[in-house]
Amino acid sequence: DRAAYLLLNRLDKEGPMGVKALAASMGIDSSTVTRQVAPLVDTGLVKRTSHPEDGRAVVLQLSPRGLSRLEEVRSSRRQLMAELTHDWAPEEREAFCTLLTRFNSALSSRMAAQGLPGAEPSSAS
Repeated sequence: DRAAYLLLNRLDKEGPMGVKALAASMGIDSSTVTRQVAPLVDTGLVKRTSHPEDGRAVVLQLSPRGLSRLEEVRSSRRQLMAELTHDWAPEEREAFCTLLTRFNSALSSRMAAQGLPGAEPSSAS
């Protein structure tokens, strides 16, 4: 699902982090992250480990299985995009990516200004 993808993607891009840092990074509440991460831990996509500097603290980390699943989803998304745009000219694909990126940035900026969760830059990949 979308929430799981966003969490896995964030952990992949930013590395291991605590629940509070992950929540702040995503612009959502810690309790929401805790609730969304639980099934990811249960299915082995995310693992909880001790903080390297403070063994009492827990950090969330993408597991090898989680990275594999994330790569599968990314590949599937790229394949779908390629199928949907197979008959587009290269200039059309480039223009679409440019405009979609611009749209996503504008949407994220507006959401951030309104203090809404999920206000983060996104990519077309």
